Amino acid sequence: MVCDLKRRRPITLLPDRAPDTSQAWLAEHPSISTVARDRGGGYGEAIAKALPDADQVADRWHLMENSSRAFLDAFGKSMRQIRQAVGSNVVDPKLLTYAERLQYEGYLRRQETNEAIGERSKKGTSIRQIVRQTGHSRKLVRDVLRGQRFDVFRTRPSSLDSWLPWLNSRWEEGARNALALWREMRTKGFVGQSGVVSQWAQRRRLAQKANQSGLARTPS
Repeated sequence: MVCDLKRRRPITLLPDRAPDTSQAWLAEHPSISTVARDRGGGYGEAIAKALPDADQVADRWHLMENSSRAFLDAFGKSMRQIRQAVGSNVVDPKLLTYAERLQYEGYLRRQETNEAIGERSKKGTSIRQIVRQTGHSRKLVRDVLRGQRFDVFRTRPSSLDSWLPWLNSRWEEGARNALALWREMRTKGFVGQSGVVSQWAQRRRLAQKANQSGLARTPS
């Protein structure tokens, strides 16, 4: 679809996405002075051939999309260091709920895969050989080696964050029934479901059994 971004309306619908098709259409409209496109090199070449004097720019949506993706990629590669910095590098499985423990085990398996691929690469093993030796897909191996698959385990961000001081206070006073706590919170304006309070109470009991203050949380 070819659009007039200044007037915010479509102009025409081309039969396909081939650069040659775009080049032919652009050549028929020599008065065009500015063309907005994505990062696809094929379109850039088509524009240069059809309208050599036209300016090639990125529209606002692509600017925001590309910059946010670059930021998230860079941030993702530093998640291990970030996790160490916030002091929650070690997770005690005893403090996890059953569902969180399953997620944590999956996280550990992914980390083992990442480390196995990384070790082979350090020894000079090619991507093709790593794929054959491990049975993983080429895309997965490339993502690991590019640093795009290192994640971080964290408990799910909770709607209880602002309620934690009150909950801890009521817990110390002996209020240990999660459903009763939730009903009391509802009268005070809490809009979350009872399940989040039950999960918090379960983790609080686990922490007491392990003689710890609680599970260190990595920020979202």
